[in-house]
Amino acid sequence: MSQALQTSDSPEAPDAAGASFGHSADGMPVALVGQNAYAMAPGRGGRHYLASGWRIARPMAEWNCSDFYGHGGDLADENAFRAKVLEQAQHYLEKRALGRRDIPGGAHTPWGPSQGGTVYAEGVTSHSTAGHGGFKLSAERNRKVHSMLRAAGGWYEEDECWAIVAITFPNLFTALERRYAEQTVKDSWPDAWEAIFGTILAPGESRKKDQRAFEAGHAADWIVVSAITSEEQKGFVECVATPGGKRGAGTEERRFLVPADEYDIGRFGFVIDPDRHAVYAGPSSFVGWRGGGRHDPRARAAPPALPHGGGAPTNAASTGHGRPADHTPHDRADPGPASTPDTPSSGQGARSWRVPRTLSVPPRSSNR
Repeated sequence: MSQALQTSDSPEAPDAAGASFGHSADGMPVALVGQNAYAMAPGRGGRHYLASGWRIARPMAEWNCSDFYGHGGDLADENAFRAKVLEQAQHYLEKRALGRRDIPGGAHTPWGPSQGGTVYAEGVTSHSTAGHGGFKLSAERNRKVHSMLRAAGGWYEEDECWAIVAITFPNLFTALERRYAEQTVKDSWPDAWEAIFGTILAPGESRKKDQRAFEAGHAADWIVVSAITSEEQKGFVECVATPGGKRGAGTEERRFLVPADEYDIGRFGFVIDPDRHAVYAGPSSFVGWRGGGRHDPRARAAPPALPHGGGAPTNAASTGHGRPADHTPHDRADPGPASTPDTPSSGQGARSWRVPRTLSVPPRSSNR
């Protein structure tokens, strides 16, 4: 397939990092790294984003938008696209140089039988299962993990706890993986990061610290825990809010109407402005409120839980931040397409950078 893509139909031959650039049949800037294809796809409002493809067996000049899927993050311009592709190309070069070794499945893991694994080094192995995966550290390796982050059984799940392994053994990971790992630990376990590295994370450097500040600053405010487009009041969003966004038995709830063009959940939830957003007691678009009943927003807004017995330090809550999917051998012959770590991407059977589910709708306002 690579030979076909390096014919005269391709405007540029591969550079030193192994990346080829060109344009698709429909005019998109595209690139190839190994068997991973990338496109600067058009989005809404004149914006563009990184899209991924996998094993496209045609020359670049014959590619089109239907060959790509996923959303790997917004791109400012073609220079940003090229930079992102070259970053991935360097990552693949470094990964090959690390000499990771694939092994057959069969091992027992907290997430079910392993379908295959990758040995990073003696005592450091990642496993993939039908539904999840993660790292297993030997007892000797696990003792080297800082006590604030150490999992007793040596299992570190793949969504965010992989980052603990990466910052403990950085020489086993690529530069790109290390950058994502560092941000994941800052976002998920800021107290541990500050203690280990003797630093204080500033606002904007840790999602969890920012969330704490948000919650402390709005403890007495009404924060939306559930919202729905109003069928009764056109142009408005009907919201259920509680003081500080709290949940649980005995928590006071009020409904508010918020103009649809104002409703933006932000990073941690929408804060009601009592001077602008009126308390609402009329007919509801929430099924549970109709006919005199009440809607329980807790029914559909539970935060994600960490897998028990396999991965997360007990002193840290999961925020689901992303990690490189090639830490587990889903397609071990060659890594699949990648997306940036702050935007969800569609798997479509190929591997991708796991997204940070931390950047999705906050649990308190997930019912938009």
